[in-house]
Amino acid sequence: MGCAVILFPVLPILFIFLFFLQNNSIKTSKYNFFTFLPLNLFEQFQRIANAYFLFLLIFLSVCVQADLLLLSSSEPHNFHFCFYLPFTGEVKCEAPNNKLDKFTGTLTLRGEKYALDNEKMLLRGCTIRNTEWCFGLVIYAGPDTKLMQNSGKTTFKRTSIDRLMNVLVLVIFAFLALMCLILAIGNGIWEYDKGYYFQVYLPWAEGVNSASYSGFLMFWSYVIILNTVVPISLYVSVEIIRLGNSFYIDWDRKMYYPLNDTPAQARTTTLNEELGQIKYIFSDKTGTLTQNIMCFNKCSINGKSYGMLSTCLILRVDFSYNQLADPKFAFYDHSLVEAVKLSDVPTHRFFRLLSLCHTVMPEEKKEGNLVYQAQSPDEGALVTAARNFGFVFRARTPETITIVEMGETKIYKLLAILDFNNVRKRMSVIVRSPEGDLTLYCKGADTILYELLHSSCDTLKEETTEHLNEFAGEGLRTLVVAYKNLDEDYFQEWIRRHHEASTALEGREDKLSELYEEIEKDLMLLGATAIEDKLQDGVPQTIETLAKANIKIWVLTGDKQGKAATALDVSLFSHQWDGSAKIHVLILPPLKTAQKTHSQGFASLSVRQNSSNLELEQIALELVRTACLCKVVICCRVTPLQKAQVVELVKKYKKAVTLAIGDGANDVSMIKTAHIGVGISGQEGMQAVLSSDFSFAQFRYLQRLLLVHGRWSYIRMCKFLKYFFYKNFAFTLVHFWYGFFSGFSAQTVYDEWFITLYNLVYTSLPVLGMSLFDQDVDDRWSMLFPQLYVPGQQNLYFNKTVFVKCMLQGIYSSLILFFIPYGAMYNTMRSDGKAIADYQSFALMAQTCLLIVVSVQIGLDTSYWTVVNQFFIWGSLSVYFAITFTMYSDGMYLIFTASFPFIGTARNTLSQPNVWLAIFLSITLCVLPVVGFRFLKAQLKPTPSDKVRRYLIKPEILLTTT
Repeated sequence: MGCAVILFPVLPILFIFLFFLQNNSIKTSKYNFFTFLPLNLFEQFQRIANAYFLFLLIFLSVCVQADLLLLSSSEPHNFHFCFYLPFTGEVKCEAPNNKLDKFTGTLTLRGEKYALDNEKMLLRGCTIRNTEWCFGLVIYAGPDTKLMQNSGKTTFKRTSIDRLMNVLVLVIFAFLALMCLILAIGNGIWEYDKGYYFQVYLPWAEGVNSASYSGFLMFWSYVIILNTVVPISLYVSVEIIRLGNSFYIDWDRKMYYPLNDTPAQARTTTLNEELGQIKYIFSDKTGTLTQNIMCFNKCSINGKSYGMLSTCLILRVDFSYNQLADPKFAFYDHSLVEAVKLSDVPTHRFFRLLSLCHTVMPEEKKEGNLVYQAQSPDEGALVTAARNFGFVFRARTPETITIVEMGETKIYKLLAILDFNNVRKRMSVIVRSPEGDLTLYCKGADTILYELLHSSCDTLKEETTEHLNEFAGEGLRTLVVAYKNLDEDYFQEWIRRHHEASTALEGREDKLSELYEEIEKDLMLLGATAIEDKLQDGVPQTIETLAKANIKIWVLTGDKQGKAATALDVSLFSHQWDGSAKIHVLILPPLKTAQKTHSQGFASLSVRQNSSNLELEQIALELVRTACLCKVVICCRVTPLQKAQVVELVKKYKKAVTLAIGDGANDVSMIKTAHIGVGISGQEGMQAVLSSDFSFAQFRYLQRLLLVHGRWSYIRMCKFLKYFFYKNFAFTLVHFWYGFFSGFSAQTVYDEWFITLYNLVYTSLPVLGMSLFDQDVDDRWSMLFPQLYVPGQQNLYFNKTVFVKCMLQGIYSSLILFFIPYGAMYNTMRSDGKAIADYQSFALMAQTCLLIVVSVQIGLDTSYWTVVNQFFIWGSLSVYFAITFTMYSDGMYLIFTASFPFIGTARNTLSQPNVWLAIFLSITLCVLPVVGFRFLKAQLKPTPSDKVRRYLIKPEILLTTT
């Protein structure tokens, strides 16, 4: 059947248009290229849930992290580390800055001015406790927040070996271009001198009409042939090695901390070998070197010292008579309890001060079960001590402090808090007792409070000083406590002036400081406290071991510089101290002090700042020069940003590999700035761990991370790179020499299948086996002899000089691998009288020599033999011969004639004794100089590893060689 088409003359153009638009194709697809996105999105948002999640995502993306002024909270007395403030009003404050401990502003409300300071701020990143809800006013947002002002820039970390490899790859590219240029020029000369006259036998390619143009084309042909000198697979192999060595860190049970089930973790896989080159370690102190658990150990009250170390012969004080005592608190001097029970007035006043003079917040979820939330562990320890000795801090409001004194509840009116800062180094509170007495209680550094004491306290001051020296010598953190009874009329006048000063926008700190100095005079000394921040297990031993490895450790801490803090810091480095050493405090600026410090021969340097505005860049070079000449460097009262600046200074001026280790959010900038950042999962959360490259639970694991994993990773990577460059040069340069004997025709030496499988199959596994399992000495000896770490710091195992040596060795081997087979095959006859001097036999012999030589070389480079190494090396050789005999067999030729033209070459060539003799000669000439050089070097200039290996055989050798 057919169909009739009627054409209307009046519509010919329209018909033609419709005809060409029609076709018989059928479309069953739901979308096309243009409609997929809009139609699919329309269908997805038919589901209400998807629309909800999109809205939620947009909502979360616009939430801004900010610094807040706390206005009100769910606390019963509208108090949450600040006074209650209404929501409405006008706020004036300082410009955004990085001062975490300061804030200056005023709130104007109904004509009244209210002082705003740091105590009324909720900074970004803080944790809110004791609060179900709160209202706040955004003061700083986004990058203007104080935390962001202190945060360092996140940079991509690359190892020194990565940077060196980039330079070496450029050098190899230049070397490749030079070789190709030489061969291209050789081709042009050869074609001009000889090839031009043999075009009937060797015609030029189509389009080539001159010798110079032929040379130009040959340049690019040789770029393709010699491209194997550029290690394309280098970076892939490097990442595999780094990944494997990272797993070793994760699997190391000797770095596992069972108390909180925390294993070591390599959070990056790109920095392993850098762990073997660390020169400077920058460490936080509290929580990193110490447990960050403060214990009230000793005290001095009215000239009498209390407290003693725990021993098996002395029982703990029994606080069962105090129903509100903390069961975890331990004290071993029973005489102090007796003094409390006998109502000794100075003792009661001492513990009353500890229970009142602080900023601790109590939390009592169950009756009698008190939990203290303190801004510092020191305050928590002091308040807990007072609690156990019968002066229990129970509650506080903006205007009152509730104390349970020896079972009797008393409410003190809190009239003023004289804040602690870096200059004052003390804190005071003014309270009114239930009896109506006005009293100022003060605690602070001894050097400061001693200047504020009444003259009648001179005798007591001498006795207390002796106790303080004893406490500091034991590494305890000390504070002096004093009090003063106030006159009512004077106080009313003072509090009026205090309000005026606290609401001033300009010069507020200076005005308040003058008022504080005025009222904190003629204090009456009560005594001193001594708190122990216990070191983590193994910290002194770890520092001593790392020092023997020539690693310099700087302590960067936010703690104040004082006798107790210094004594603790010095105790960490006692192994570096001699009897004549002194501690010198360098106050910055000026710079002359720093220069004078070293000229006097002091062995240590403790740095602190008098101002939070310290600009380290202004004194950078002098600071680094002076500090690096000292045995011990302790930087006190440094902010998070200044920690990062100190690290940056050493990186800039010393050009050394640095490591920063910390446990808190204030260490994040330092961790990000250093070449290697290590986070300790401790008492201060996980922010340091999340920003780190490696993490574990205890500082003592650092020595194993560096001396074992870091050193092994560095040695393995260096051995890998040396072998990788050597085998590639030896492989590629044979083509270069062959060019001079093949008319520079870009003819390859080896079979194309060998070229393909050389890096992929024959030589890949042996070098990976060495790079993952090799070790010069085991972990026990690595820890016992920290001096083994020094070559990595000096970058001795792989540098530009070592690369040149590898390059020269590769060139020498390539000469042997070309000319020995070439000479052995030249005009050679088989045992049956047939000639074997053909290209295919020469290629097979050259590639066999090459593979055996590089296999022997990796055997020489391997220090620690395992079953895996043996299997990879012998297995690779076996695979080579199996593949070679298979590919050169008659069957493969019959199946794939064009792909396997070397039919019979393997069995014909490798069956000849003279071929194997030439192979043996090639191996001997390539390997013998290496063996001889290494033997002489081990005898005349042994490395630390050589000395330790000899020591394992004959212990007396180490003593004679050091």
